[in-house]
Amino acid sequence: MTTYKIVRMFQRDGVSNRVIKRGLTLDEAQAHCRDPQTSSRTATTRDAVRRTQRLGPWFDGYEQEN
Repeated sequence: MTTYKIVRMFQRDGVSNRVIKRGLTLDEAQAHCRDPQTSSRTATTRDAVRRTQRLGPWFDGYEQEN
């Protein structure tokens, strides 16, 4: 079975991308990325706003795992 991982990607130089979830189905990965809380442009939670203030713009994407 093919699985996918969620990668949080940052636009600021020097801030490394981070894998935040693994072992997801394609449907689960796509559902995660459709959530407005998975992008600095649309997220409103306290944690997301703090993350954006500290690390700059970011978004979650998905990639197929090896």
